[in-house]
Amino acid sequence: MAAPVIRPRRDEDLPGCVQTLRGVHEKDGYPVHWPADPRHWLTPDRMLGAWIAADAETVLGHVLLTQPSEAFADGISLPATKLALVGRLYVAVDARRGGLAADLLDRAARAAVEEARQAVLEVDANAPGPIALYERAGWRFVRKDTGGWIAADGLPARVRIYLAPEG
Repeated sequence: MAAPVIRPRRDEDLPGCVQTLRGVHEKDGYPVHWPADPRHWLTPDRMLGAWIAADAETVLGHVLLTQPSEAFADGISLPATKLALVGRLYVAVDARRGGLAADLLDRAARAAVEEARQAVLEVDANAPGPIALYERAGWRFVRKDTGGWIAADGLPARVRIYLAPEG
């Protein structure tokens, strides 16, 4: 078996991305609510780029960048055009513990820098695993906020916002 490769996502990767996302949703409840159109959920408006981790033709993980809204950027005191919001980061259940999530996160952060932007992300405040990943990778906690989605308890998600290390 070849080592996983991280590369830009192509349109023909979307079925595999959805299949992997389905497994993550069933195991971890991410996303909290299964999207009516998973392909569109994986290709949001204002998307700047998307990458996958793949082993041959199998999608093992995914990440993307979008331009955040002005309201989100105002809360960080940077213009939206200088930020790239990391999202849709997930790794197949059977491909975890090998560093793919950290590699995908790093790829997204480097892509932001290549576009003269700083990567930023928001994470559910009740997600200790992802929070630990971001903090180990040197991401800086900025503030707490309310996310743009409804959590499993039916209330707006409580999130922690992080900025990527500079440089």
